[in-house]
Amino acid sequence: MIAEVIVDVLTSSLDKIFDYIVPDNLTLTVGYRVLLPFGNRQIEGYVIKLKNSSSLKTEKLKPIIKVLDNKPLILPELIDLIYFMKQTFNLRMVDVIRLVLPSQIRSGKVKEQIKEFVLFNENMSGELANIKANAQNQINAINYVKNNGLTNLAFLRSKFGASSVNALIKKQFLIVSTKQINRSPLNNQEISDINVTLTNEQQNAVNIVLNNQNKVHLLYGVTGSGKTEIYMRVISEMLNKKKSAIMLVPEISLTPKTVKQFRARFGNLVAVLHSGLSAGEKFDEWNRLRNGEATIAIGARSAIFAPLTNIGAIIIDEEHDSSYKSDSNPRYDTHTVAKFRAKANACPLILGSATPMVESYYLSQTGEYNLITLKNRVNNAPMPPINIVDMTREFRSGNTSLYSSELIENLTNTINAGEQAILFLNRRGFSSFLMCKECGYVASCSDCDVSLVYHKEDNMLKCHYCGKRFKVLTKCPMCGNQHLKLGNTGTEKVVQELKEYFPKTKILRMDNDTISTKDSYAKILTEFEKSKPAILVGTQMIAKGHDFPLVTLVGILDADLSLFFCDFMATEKTFQLITQVAGRAGRGEKQGKVILQTFFPKHYVYNLCLNYDYTRFYNKEINLRETTAFPPFSKIVRVLITSETENSARDLTHELFLKLKNLKLKNKSDFYFLEAMRSPLTKIKNKFRFQILMRVKNENENLMQSIFECVGNGNQKVSVFVEINPQNLS
Repeated sequence: MIAEVIVDVLTSSLDKIFDYIVPDNLTLTVGYRVLLPFGNRQIEGYVIKLKNSSSLKTEKLKPIIKVLDNKPLILPELIDLIYFMKQTFNLRMVDVIRLVLPSQIRSGKVKEQIKEFVLFNENMSGELANIKANAQNQINAINYVKNNGLTNLAFLRSKFGASSVNALIKKQFLIVSTKQINRSPLNNQEISDINVTLTNEQQNAVNIVLNNQNKVHLLYGVTGSGKTEIYMRVISEMLNKKKSAIMLVPEISLTPKTVKQFRARFGNLVAVLHSGLSAGEKFDEWNRLRNGEATIAIGARSAIFAPLTNIGAIIIDEEHDSSYKSDSNPRYDTHTVAKFRAKANACPLILGSATPMVESYYLSQTGEYNLITLKNRVNNAPMPPINIVDMTREFRSGNTSLYSSELIENLTNTINAGEQAILFLNRRGFSSFLMCKECGYVASCSDCDVSLVYHKEDNMLKCHYCGKRFKVLTKCPMCGNQHLKLGNTGTEKVVQELKEYFPKTKILRMDNDTISTKDSYAKILTEFEKSKPAILVGTQMIAKGHDFPLVTLVGILDADLSLFFCDFMATEKTFQLITQVAGRAGRGEKQGKVILQTFFPKHYVYNLCLNYDYTRFYNKEINLRETTAFPPFSKIVRVLITSETENSARDLTHELFLKLKNLKLKNKSDFYFLEAMRSPLTKIKNKFRFQILMRVKNENENLMQSIFECVGNGNQKVSVFVEINPQNLS
């Protein structure tokens, strides 16, 4: 028997399938992790196929040394997915394997947590009188175990002394047993389910999904329309049919809330998968899914690779969110992977959003997706009115602060009423840069081509790309001038200034700087929920998925931040952000209100936001894209070339551009645009960056494979990545 194996080595030259002999004494199937002889060393690999013969001579093949696990790690469906992602995203096979198998599983270094427990030996009841009266710890230990039953041995030793407990074990008064303990990321949180009666719209949505299972459904519902309850009802039906489910949320920070809701309904059938778990937690949660102990996987985009069989439903909540496209290696689109798994399991894929991607809504109009619309909130509360404030008028009237007089007035009224407010600013830190007033020098990262952000709490300058930290400058290193200017305001500074306006009010901040541990997110939200009045200041992580009944005011401090990016999706992202964050207001009994601050109040996207008019926004946006031949009427393909050596990156960029130029000559009608350039961010993490941008037609199905063949995967000195319709061109 011959095994086709992928070796676990991250080198493009080894991104191929190797044949190995399966010795007669080894029993294995597809998906096993094995130890292999490779050159003069031993490495790990994964069996992806078994066959009777090889195109190579048998005497040239080496035998597999041993099988490393007691079960196959990669499911047959996920092996098919490996081939699919290699072809679709130009990924190395080993990169996809590392997506499918978390490092904790691949390395074999993390093991099950086995703990020792003790029980009282009832057969020794008659011998209790033989314990010496002065051996009080032994007597207390026995009484404790008799009263409490199965007891953790380590705990018992710490409470009554190791020597006393060990003596009882030796005398057979206590019986020792071992038990595997799952390291749960849920911290034994108290949970209780809520009995919900579905609205007619919700029930209709559930019926449509269940009656059209082999379809992609776009669930377009206003904020607060009860999409989560629809997800849970669909999953409940699938569990009744002995099927499993995958539920994706856009950010790790949203996972605890979703898990809490799902755990209340489905108990231990829920497992969590995301990068914020400890090594032990991830190992145990993955194994619970692989063993069938848990049948619902919840997490960020990596949970789409959950080791589940017989999947009955896949759900992508907030489907418009840019985090579903990976912008670091390996680069892939979660929607595409989800469609593959849904098709492989003949199950529904539900894409939920109050502001769907233009591409998703377009596919619902062409009939490729099934559109389900929820027009009303579950409590029939109206959407909060949006007031647009012209900040140029504020500036002309002498107000140079970040806060309009209207916002301060409404914040004051909200606090006096004992209610809550949310302020949104998609820029963290205290100030976005530190600049010399004399010569214009801006403090920049030594490893990245970006300015450093000032963080006052730490009194440090930080790079938001590589994480490097620097001491704050007291004078300009170029000219020696001590007059340094701070740049644009970030969330940290907003909190400081609000404390001056409202010194007695609880003011909390939520951004990547305050979410330092997996528990800090839940702590901030819990504190906010319990505090009234209160103000929550945050970046886009507060814009989605939250339900605070006491929030009656939302302030959008700088709506223009995302509007003028050099990005064809800039207006789409702006409309989505405003609509999502506005939807946090007025979800309870009281009417909400939104203050939107902008320097461009007449821009059409703001006028469409006023009425939450997604349909009009979509019609305007899709007409513009059709006229200019932008997605979904074309594909934008970005080839990113990175290297620690600038010349190496530049030379390979030039070489690949010439190949693609020749390809364009052969397929003139399929190319709208082709150009090579430096990336806008010319260096990140000490790697120089160049890019080749293309805009090509959708119709030629073979064109992408030709592009992949031209660019390859780079070499030892230079890395090459391909992105299709990237969310970020920086």
